[in-house]
Amino acid sequence: MPEYGRIVQNMVDYAIHIPDRAERNAAIQIIIDVMGNINPTLRDNRDYKHKLWDHLHLIADFQLDIDCPFEVPSMDHFLGKPDRVPYPISKIRFRHYGKIAELLIEKALLITDEEKKFEYTRQIANHMKISYLTWNKDNVTDEIILIALRELSRDRLTLPAGTVLAEIKDLPPKSVITKKRFPQKQNHTFKKRY
Repeated sequence: MPEYGRIVQNMVDYAIHIPDRAERNAAIQIIIDVMGNINPTLRDNRDYKHKLWDHLHLIADFQLDIDCPFEVPSMDHFLGKPDRVPYPISKIRFRHYGKIAELLIEKALLITDEEKKFEYTRQIANHMKISYLTWNKDNVTDEIILIALRELSRDRLTLPAGTVLAEIKDLPPKSVITKKRFPQKQNHTFKKRY
């Protein structure tokens, strides 16, 4: 496993050939600690210790004879294909608003307090305006968004005709959104000194 490097591989190879089982277990415990320090991103997982032990067995080609706190996985477990992740298939009425807008509208319909429902609906309309501007280069009027909101909710959510949505200048500029989504790679070029 390349994320641990050749040093860990050499340590595991050495530990495999230690004749005394107690000494081998102690060496493996040190190797597990080193692996945890080398790959700290695993600590974000609930079962990171279990993953470290699985990685150890992979590095050792399942040749370790040690006292493992977890069940030793089989090689078939790692060689088999993972189950196919089902892709949610649902019809989106207005693709440029996305499925999230439809889900937000369904949540808004459940709100009983009229004042909260109005504010929530206005926020949905602002979200729809941002989504529209993300996918369409031209400006959009508030009336278009209000009509789309009425259509998406099947006339169950409406805002008054004079409702003013967020202005384009109040919305984050596209360059900021683009930079957050796709940060530019830094080109580190070094000039030769003569």
